[in-house]
Amino acid sequence: MSVEAACRRISVKPGEADEPRVEYADGVWRIRSTEAVRQILRERDATAQAGFNSEAIPEGTMANEPILFMDGEPHRQQRSKIARYFAPKTVADRYRGLMESRADALVAEMVAAGEARLDEVSLRYSTEVAAKVIGLTNSNLTRMAHRLERLFDQPSYDPATAGKEGRVKATVRQLRGSLPMAWFYAWDVRPAIRERRKAPQEDVISHLLKEGYGIPAILIECVTYGAAGMATTREFISMAALHLLRDDALRARFVVAGEAERYAILHEILRLEPIVGHLYRRAQRGFTFTDGEETHVVADGELLDLFVRQANADPATVGEAPLDLCPARPLPRGIGPEVMSFGDGAHKCPGNALAIQESDILLTRMFAHPVRLAREPRLSWDDIISGYALRDVTVTVG
Repeated sequence: MSVEAACRRISVKPGEADEPRVEYADGVWRIRSTEAVRQILRERDATAQAGFNSEAIPEGTMANEPILFMDGEPHRQQRSKIARYFAPKTVADRYRGLMESRADALVAEMVAAGEARLDEVSLRYSTEVAAKVIGLTNSNLTRMAHRLERLFDQPSYDPATAGKEGRVKATVRQLRGSLPMAWFYAWDVRPAIRERRKAPQEDVISHLLKEGYGIPAILIECVTYGAAGMATTREFISMAALHLLRDDALRARFVVAGEAERYAILHEILRLEPIVGHLYRRAQRGFTFTDGEETHVVADGELLDLFVRQANADPATVGEAPLDLCPARPLPRGIGPEVMSFGDGAHKCPGNALAIQESDILLTRMFAHPVRLAREPRLSWDDIISGYALRDVTVTVG
């Protein structure tokens, strides 16, 4: 699939603009309104995680639940302990030097070669940064990046259709994911755990060991933070670069802008092009939410499918021309510039400061040189989360 023109959303899915703001059928709510999505994500203790394969893991498998699967008070306590690794000041003080040195080295390689695949470069870069934060630093990082790539390239578990999947299909899906997970554990997670048991460091794995987490839970946490810190940042860097390459005026503005203005541009690109298009929650009790003047009643046990892409382009929130790229567009109080791209409420992504700073550092160094798109990249979709994948983003540099 070829990529369309810029200044507007690039990752366009046919028909998504015509879907209703709120709809309900067979126990599943499909929510595309910013107001409603935000309310549901902020509804305290009314819902539980239902996405990211959480409902596919048998109950009792792990003594310690990963933070992504936690809810309520246990989630709040663990989140407060983990948050320090992703705080803006920590990111700037502890990881900025690493980002800058790796970005300098990678861009120098690109200039020397004259041509490079940005999706490969951004994967190497985001893997090295995330590995430092997580503590996955005792294996070959290039090979780990490709092991994670294979791990993420698996059939996803869709809670909306899980009951219709069938035993054979479910078994095949689980088996396909088992081998990449085993390789990731054996080559990357186990060596990191072994070293941190001997000498704890300031990273996520050391913290989990201190908290008494077992191997299965630590493995899931590493996969979770790997997906958030490596796979998603890789996609965003490629997409942000594509917007800048397609729009000469935007690129010229980005190159001379100060950090605050560059961040505004990146946040607006992220609003238009959220990496994860769906968030799933399961109601743990009855509650209500509103969209405009309409009130909707959710029953205990019902599934809520939150459409991030549509919520980010809701004219009632973002104003006119919601699919146009307009940095620093006026937004209602309490709505961040990326709208719902990092989620909201208790499960809002803690790595937002890391992702934006990391992307900005690589892109500013790359665009300090003449950069041109060598050929059309390929855009594909994960139908479960509506996440896009940009591949063969080949650029000439220098």
